[in-house]
Amino acid sequence: MISARSAARAWIRLSPGLLPFADAASAELPMARLLRLSLFQVSVGVCAVLLIGTLNRVMIVELAVPAGLVAVMVSLPLVFAPLRAFIGFRSDTHRSALGWRRVPYLWFGTLLQFGGLAIMPFALILLSGDTEGPAWIGEAAAALAFLLVGAGLHTVQTVGLALATDLAPPAAQPKVVALLSVMLLLGMLVAGLGFGLVLAEFSQIRLIQAIQGAAVLTMALNGVALWKQEARDPGRTARAAARPGFRDSWRALRREGPWGRRLLAAGIGTAGFGMQDILLEPYGGQVLRLGVGATTALTALLAAGGMTGFGLAMRALDRGADAQRQAALGALIGIAAFATVTLAAPMESIPVFALGVGLIGLGAGIFAHATLTACMRMAPAGQIGLALGAWSAVQATAAGTAIAAGGLLRDAVASLAGRGALGEALAVPATGYGVVYLIEIALLFLTLAVIGPLVRPVAAGHRTSPTAQAAHHAG
Repeated sequence: MISARSAARAWIRLSPGLLPFADAASAELPMARLLRLSLFQVSVGVCAVLLIGTLNRVMIVELAVPAGLVAVMVSLPLVFAPLRAFIGFRSDTHRSALGWRRVPYLWFGTLLQFGGLAIMPFALILLSGDTEGPAWIGEAAAALAFLLVGAGLHTVQTVGLALATDLAPPAAQPKVVALLSVMLLLGMLVAGLGFGLVLAEFSQIRLIQAIQGAAVLTMALNGVALWKQEARDPGRTARAAARPGFRDSWRALRREGPWGRRLLAAGIGTAGFGMQDILLEPYGGQVLRLGVGATTALTALLAAGGMTGFGLAMRALDRGADAQRQAALGALIGIAAFATVTLAAPMESIPVFALGVGLIGLGAGIFAHATLTACMRMAPAGQIGLALGAWSAVQATAAGTAIAAGGLLRDAVASLAGRGALGEALAVPATGYGVVYLIEIALLFLTLAVIGPLVRPVAAGHRTSPTAQAAHHAG
């Protein structure tokens, strides 16, 4: 029998390369502290699944809310998305009496998340028409709930990523961001399975319990995540000290490279992957006749594909691969994924649909990590928050716009198809969804065209290590 001591020695001798993200830890940011910090991403993942995974299906199918109205509600956090660059900039330069830059933004973002989730279930019940009062009360309450959650999500995620890159050495920053991104998807995976189990037998009481449980969990996870992460700096208490303006900082950032094209590629690609966010679960329910539990599990499958994509992208970038080439690879996988999902309807095949969903997650994971790494590596010293905020603002704005456009377009095409205006062959529920998936394929092809000029020429026999790249940009 193998003793505990022998097993421990064997574990220690195990190559870190075989342990996922083991080399993301460093002396400055040990693994235990890094994993604790990453809990803010888990809370963001839980809320993301609730908003774009579970609630859209429940609102459309069980509560009979029109898909167009659902799409608008889910995309309301878009209002705050452009502010992510400004939030990142302010957290770079914030001065407080306690000497913190990032922690105040993380805390108030958490409070916004909690407040929105606390009132959301009752607002949704009113929105469904289960009230004797005027309809606008439910619509206004639901809008306020989604706005609060969205503002909290944008603040917590932007500043949390900036804090993580503050704590990590430059060479480890891409690995740390990859680990945090995987924790986001892990939160989505667990939340997808959890909400699926809780709501397998749907009732309004179960909906209230699920959402309020998410509110309490969000507060607990974010509180543990930010505890003793940022050291207090007395130099940050001097409010009279001069601080750079947002416009000057943005101009300095743009001098570091083709930021316009870089962010344009990230935005178009994100829209290409994002239009389906509100449609995959209704597609499974209406076209393939899957139940609530089964369609919610699709979110878990999507997250699993994304986790795999982040891991593959991180390994490739750590070996010196060009971030823009990896982004192009993610777009190509996305094109194949949406073609697969589209074929699931005429084939009436649930396995084909599941394969397409997994490939969407894989391509989106590779694309998101590659574009984020490309932006982060080009950020000047002291402007990590602004760089991550700019990428996050473009990504969130593109995703929110795509979600709203996808839902509205699906409703419009489905209405035309239902009236027979598109012909008898297209008078089926899958038509509206299929048009959206075809547009996503076109957007991903456009993304490839925008990425092309950004790709780094590869000299024969020469590859630049991530450590050397980090040292170059830090200098």
